[in-house]
Amino acid sequence: MKKMTENRVVLALLILCIVGFEPSFIHGATDSSDTSALNTMFSSMNSPGQLSQWTTSGGDPCGQNWKGITCSGSRVTQIKLSGLGLSGSLGYMLDKLTSVTEFDLSNNNIGGDLPYQLPPNLERLNLANNQFTGSAQYSISMMAPLKYLNLAHNQLKQLAIDFTKLTSLSILDLSSNAFTGSLPNSCSSLTSAKSIYLQNNQFSGTIDILATLPLENLNIANNRFTGWIPYSLKGINLQKDGNLLNSGPAPPPPPGTPPISKSPTPKSGNRETRSNGDSSSSKDSSKSGLGAGGIAGIVISLLVVTAVIAFFLIKRKRSKRSSSTDIEKTDNNINQPIILASNDFHHENKSVQNPPLVETKKLDTSLSMNLRPPPAERHKSFDDDDSTMRKPIVAKKAAVVVPSNVNTYTVADLQIATNSFSVDNLLGEGTFGRVYRAQFEDGKVLAVKKIDSSALPTDTADDFTEIVSKIAHLDHENVTKLDGYCSEHGQHLVVYEFHRNGSLHDFLHLAEEESKPLIWNPRVKIALGTARALEYLHEVCSPSIVHKNIKSANILLDSELNPHLSDSGLASFLPTANELLNQNDEGYSAPETSMSGQYSLKSDVYSFGVVMLELLTGRKPFDSSRSRSEQSLVRWATPQLHDIDALGKMVDPALKGLYPVKSLSRFADVIALCVQPEPEFRPPMSEVVQALVVLVQRANMSKRTVGAGSGSSGVNDYM
Repeated sequence: MKKMTENRVVLALLILCIVGFEPSFIHGATDSSDTSALNTMFSSMNSPGQLSQWTTSGGDPCGQNWKGITCSGSRVTQIKLSGLGLSGSLGYMLDKLTSVTEFDLSNNNIGGDLPYQLPPNLERLNLANNQFTGSAQYSISMMAPLKYLNLAHNQLKQLAIDFTKLTSLSILDLSSNAFTGSLPNSCSSLTSAKSIYLQNNQFSGTIDILATLPLENLNIANNRFTGWIPYSLKGINLQKDGNLLNSGPAPPPPPGTPPISKSPTPKSGNRETRSNGDSSSSKDSSKSGLGAGGIAGIVISLLVVTAVIAFFLIKRKRSKRSSSTDIEKTDNNINQPIILASNDFHHENKSVQNPPLVETKKLDTSLSMNLRPPPAERHKSFDDDDSTMRKPIVAKKAAVVVPSNVNTYTVADLQIATNSFSVDNLLGEGTFGRVYRAQFEDGKVLAVKKIDSSALPTDTADDFTEIVSKIAHLDHENVTKLDGYCSEHGQHLVVYEFHRNGSLHDFLHLAEEESKPLIWNPRVKIALGTARALEYLHEVCSPSIVHKNIKSANILLDSELNPHLSDSGLASFLPTANELLNQNDEGYSAPETSMSGQYSLKSDVYSFGVVMLELLTGRKPFDSSRSRSEQSLVRWATPQLHDIDALGKMVDPALKGLYPVKSLSRFADVIALCVQPEPEFRPPMSEVVQALVVLVQRANMSKRTVGAGSGSSGVNDYM
């Protein structure tokens, strides 16, 4: 009996053990992709001891209750590691964490570039108070469920986020970084935004884009914003000190500005937003749909229309020369668009709306009378000579304002700095003109490009100023910065920052005794930086900018071999750029461009792939000195990109075999995608950036693991 009792006790204990261990067994099957991502993240953060249970390989995040990890079933759903003193970087596999909705690593010391790979389905992302550099990545643009985004107190410089899909975002904090430039137009899509914090950055431009958002809190203090505070933002919790904002009410619209309401009668209700300068607007008037200003406007409009009709009725009685031909002519004149003052301006196909006075036609189209639009200038009398009313309304082209940070030079200034554009100061000659080294009296050295008259006719000075203004707004660490311009005596010149290491073309293709060694590490670094510049032009700029002239000669290298893409925006805005580029095909043009002469974002991707081939092989895109089968780099190299043995024979001999095979293979895979003959199959530049970032981050991990020190040979850097 006693033995039976003991057996029952043992059995009960065994059952309890099994039951007790069952939850661990169930949760032990953590999704393998989640585990791998956390392993990589742990390694990237230098395997911190603060994270109990975490490992660099394997393990069971859910079953072993890894610190800061919350799971649902076998998937990780939350990562909260705030204030633990963590360092290192975040790794390159976080995009595998597809079930994570909250990612909080705030108040740590994590640094490096903010990774492109982040959990794609986040609702809350908090990386504040760290040491992240580079860009607020474009991949955040794809997080449609995102409600909370906090990147404050880092060292981010570029806002690469497109907010179009972030319609659920309620709180946005970008404060205390180094962001520059204007707020992106996509900010208007933040229709759920309640609080936006932009303080302590270097943002410029106006904040008009935020006027329609349902904001309750807005902090823009200590930036470089200009203009007026939109009326709709004056009733919220607004902090704006430390800017260049204009005080007082916004100015009234200029004379002749059409009323905001599009309804000819009050029946449909006036629900249009009033101008910022309308201090009489109130909640009551907006509810009724018709304020005192609206009533006054209708009364004035009726008086004007009555006067016009009366005037022409009197005219008609006095003149007996009214005929059906006259009626047709005047009716057609009413329907004609405004005649533009500049033929060049018209040539750009910029749409111009008919003047609001055309609304008169809507009132009396059934009357067989000779109606003409009233005079364009309100101070003119209706008794003015009738011939003045027959003249078409001319819209003058608005004066182009170049940003204040762009310097204006005279031809004399640049002649002195370049020693009269001497051959000794000639840096190179491109499709649109020659580039010279310019040294000024204060010791500053810049690069001056003289635009050929074939690229920009001498009689289009206004258009040139407009081109300069557009280029001046480009702001990215891998895009060559515009310093100034010169437009006088029929000369058009642009002045850029100067990079002493010259171009990538110089590094790769000069004679051996002149060339500088370029090992594997910098080659990948140059590819990534150039890809980021193109990602900025294609996916951040609005509208997108097609570079059209991607080649190694336009990739300039600074003292640390960081790439800077030159001529950005120039080919997009010069009127004869396509024709000139098609005449100077150097082997970079995509197949569809060679056939049609037209350029696109995907043709830029192709050209970038050719540059990557240059980096891989050290060969020129087209080399007539080689055998016929090897003259075209793309045709020769493409069939061999997926053959590891052939790939090894293609590599630039200057590398002397000092490169990692795996990295070489991944580099070749990216090239193969970019130079596909069908443009629709080429990836967007954001995906190219992502692939190259993964390659570099794996290299950084390998250096820590293998201990490759300075990486002088580059052998261990990209395993």
